[in-house]
Amino acid sequence: MAGEIPDLIAEARTGTGKGAARQARREGKVPGIVYGGGADPLAIQIPFNQLLKRLKEGRFLATLFNLKVDGQEDVRVICRGVQRDVVKDLPTHVDLMRLRRTSRVKLFIPVNFINHEAAPGIKRGGVLTVVRAEVELSVIAGDIPEGITVDLTGRGIGDVIHISDVTLPEGVKPTIDRDFVIANITAPSGLVSADNEAAAEGKEEEEESE
Repeated sequence: MAGEIPDLIAEARTGTGKGAARQARREGKVPGIVYGGGADPLAIQIPFNQLLKRLKEGRFLATLFNLKVDGQEDVRVICRGVQRDVVKDLPTHVDLMRLRRTSRVKLFIPVNFINHEAAPGIKRGGVLTVVRAEVELSVIAGDIPEGITVDLTGRGIGDVIHISDVTLPEGVKPTIDRDFVIANITAPSGLVSADNEAAAEGKEEEEESE
């Protein structure tokens, strides 16, 4: 289970419709609606600066939040849409969907690399190049992994690590069908230069022998 699901603080909004939404915006709030999960829709408003900060952090639409509203039980939600001002590109409305513990959702999960010391390629000075520090996965809302683990044991220079090389937790699967690359171990620049020089010398010797 994920160690910590970020809180999203909101207030219950009295009234619905365009008038109530405009009033919320005048007060520095972004109006929104929470729906789904077998409960009635709930009109909310989120402080503008708080929401803008979350949006700037990125992946707001793929982050599971613990929604906290005074007078309501905490509930897990995921954003299903952010309406923006067409001129200023600032948020004007947000749609949040409640999730049951059994709901399946797409989230970005961090990739952890272990056993660097057991990788011959890294011991020789190779560099671990991480292509994807996070991977978008389809997970169950009630059982979200803190991360996925890549074991570098036995990995040599030139090795490429694909998603198929990773043992995913039960019930977790990639959102992309193809076998994409997560990381690779590249040769250090000094070793590459030495190999190139050796190859060049070998070619010169072949030419001279001819």
